[in-house]
Amino acid sequence: ISWRNPLQSLLSSMKHACEILTSDPEGGAARIPFETFSFLYSYLASIDGEIPQQETETFLRGIKEQADKHSGMVLLRHF
Repeated sequence: ISWRNPLQSLLSSMKHACEILTSDPEGGAARIPFETFSFLYSYLASIDGEIPQQETETFLRGIKEQADKHSGMVLLRHF
């Protein structure tokens, strides 16, 4: 039996996406614009189908608050 936590899987996917899409040097903060992060996170959450829309919106509001403190950029440590 395999137990899968959809939120943990999504956050792992987002970590990899940030590392791929960032223009930061290797080992850096892996920053990406909030708009990019939000688009990818919303898309992946919707196709997963196990994460409620309200949970996605609440999570993204928190991430946006953090990103606003960093010139609109999402850092890995934000999630």
